[in-house]
Amino acid sequence: MAQDSGTRTLISHAQLQRGRGRIIYWTLLSVVVLAFTIVFLGPLYWMVTGALKSGQEIAQTPPTLFPEDPQLGNYADAWTNLDLAKLLFNTFYYAAGALLFQLVLDTAAAYALSKLRPVFGNVILGMMLATLMIPAMVLIVPQYVTVIDLPILHINLLDSPFAIWLPLVANAFNIFLLKRFFDSIPEELMSAAVMDGATPLRTLWSIILPMSRPILGVVSIFAVTAVWKDFLWPKLVMPSPETRTVSVGIYAFSGGTPMNVVIAASVIAAIPTVVIFLIFQRNIMSGLTTGSLKG
Repeated sequence: MAQDSGTRTLISHAQLQRGRGRIIYWTLLSVVVLAFTIVFLGPLYWMVTGALKSGQEIAQTPPTLFPEDPQLGNYADAWTNLDLAKLLFNTFYYAAGALLFQLVLDTAAAYALSKLRPVFGNVILGMMLATLMIPAMVLIVPQYVTVIDLPILHINLLDSPFAIWLPLVANAFNIFLLKRFFDSIPEELMSAAVMDGATPLRTLWSIILPMSRPILGVVSIFAVTAVWKDFLWPKLVMPSPETRTVSVGIYAFSGGTPMNVVIAASVIAAIPTVVIFLIFQRNIMSGLTTGSLKG
């Protein structure tokens, strides 16, 4: 370890200024960045270019890096043959409902645990976080049994949007993120609101929520992407072709559809989440980092 200007690093600033050290550093950095770029962007590039290839070209070995004869008609075929408009609408509807439920209920739970501090609040939070240790696959069977016969009401929720919305409401991870962010809000603001006669609900609406836009953006993105990319649970609880999500619909039609058309459908299905991430990527970073700092 070398020390330079109070900062401890693996390589000192003086070594980086020398010819050999500078060459080795930038060579290693370039190789690592290039490797990670290929790993992360490689599948995306293959998907986009594969959607432009013919059925024969996409099946040939070795694969071609560029489409020999780009066929934009694959996207039109995917849109019409797989009824993507209906599938995308269903998925957007489920995602919007899950987002609404999580913003309302998870925010209320996090606010209660952070600012109202009920009796056994830490115990409740600990039990919530303990559920994150349970593999998701373990919960599939009890959740499905609950959906086909809702306790007390004895209602079958199959092919109902509530079969997707209700299991997503109690999201321990989002509640923890929101609570950590609420913990960073100074108590002086809460005390001033109480002195002005504000109720807890009024304080939440007028003070907490306006200051929590970054973390609310993070939770919103997590809620939407969780519904958009989920496959197994929608396949179980949405058996009707009219209620399928986009991932389940593409899988259902993939058996009798050319591979290049299926890949084109996958590209179309991925566009909304990619656009959302590119628009709100700053909210993701600011929300996650701000919540980790108190004071």
